[in-house]
Amino acid sequence: MGVIATIALVILGISFMTFVTFFGRLPALRRTPIAWLHRLIWVYLPNGILAVDQRLTSGRVTSSLSRFGNFVMYDKHPTVLIFFFLLLSVGETLYLPSVWPVLPAFQKLTGALAIILPYIFLYLSAFTDPGTIAPLNHTAEMARYPYDFTLFHPGATCATCRLLKPARSKHCSVCKRCVARADHHCIFINNCVGAHNQRWFVLLLLTTAVLTLYGGVLGMHLLVAKMKARYPLWTLLPWRADGGRGMELRDWLIVWSWGLQDQVAMGSVTLLALLTSPLVWGLLGYHVWLIYCGTTTNESMKWSDWQAEMDDGFAFRRKMAAGRVKDLSAEPAWTRWPVETEQILVRTEDGKVPRPGRLEVAGEGEWEPVWRLKDVENMYDIGFWDNLVDVFAPGHVFRDPLVPAAEGSDRRKKRSKKFRR
Repeated sequence: MGVIATIALVILGISFMTFVTFFGRLPALRRTPIAWLHRLIWVYLPNGILAVDQRLTSGRVTSSLSRFGNFVMYDKHPTVLIFFFLLLSVGETLYLPSVWPVLPAFQKLTGALAIILPYIFLYLSAFTDPGTIAPLNHTAEMARYPYDFTLFHPGATCATCRLLKPARSKHCSVCKRCVARADHHCIFINNCVGAHNQRWFVLLLLTTAVLTLYGGVLGMHLLVAKMKARYPLWTLLPWRADGGRGMELRDWLIVWSWGLQDQVAMGSVTLLALLTSPLVWGLLGYHVWLIYCGTTTNESMKWSDWQAEMDDGFAFRRKMAAGRVKDLSAEPAWTRWPVETEQILVRTEDGKVPRPGRLEVAGEGEWEPVWRLKDVENMYDIGFWDNLVDVFAPGHVFRDPLVPAAEGSDRRKKRSKKFRR
């Protein structure tokens, strides 16, 4: 019983802390206990420790810890990547000697694929250039997406790279470079997730999720079969043990303790796989949802900021001017993207309607307040299938760029979507 409790509590604690760390800042969880725990762990507790250390050592201890924490979390180094690799490889080394000999031939084949594929996609995610924007490819990246005049406006220059910022790009402070269609910087792959490696990152999540679920279910099946062979009245559900009459929790845990102590390595990895699998599946589901919405992690944070502006009554929109002439010094004459923006969204400092001449943007008509994200056009959402194509075939051309934009305006308007939440 003690072995089970120790193993389960340690694994569950690590899994829960990882979940809170990665998901605590999501806009959807902003008013939930998960967000409060994230603030407690990463804001309130550090501030309290800082206050105590300020009194005792004038802040020397927390300053050293802060520098070390910034190095671990915000500098480019392979520490977490190596940890992730070791977690996979060491776990499989402990798990396979007890499991592999009893598997039939077909399960050995599927198991081998489940083991190998995460390593392949980990390598591709970590060592594929995510879409670095440099002078040599700057023109092509500028033509990848048009500006939506909401999240991304023409004319903005990266203060570090000194290049015009293409739509949907972001400068990564960790990698020290601008990345095309930047999603986020992932410490587990020691790389940014961007236009050129997002497909490998999604496949890494998918294969890791399948591996943890497959390994956890298979290990649990073998453990249950072994315990039932030794104690025929025992079942995985205590209330169904002893022919439906149930079993006392103490006796049920004693059988569990015997099963794990006999194969501690395999049992520990099985519990680790089962407890971490929901986290990996949740992360995979979140990224599939982002693809469905035609947005990225970086953009979802920007949309969250816009919702806050709308809640305060500071967001206004109007129509894009018909037949506007693009400033070719700031945005290309054409892109491969099949839609153009139909709106301009701006924020004001005082919540008043923008006055004529106050905001010089290519729009026409009256400004109207916007209160909900679902009333805003997300130009980058062109349907789930085409969103998938954009992620998994980033060089795909959705239409002939030599066709004038006006000829396809009706079709583009049909494909344009409102923002999904």
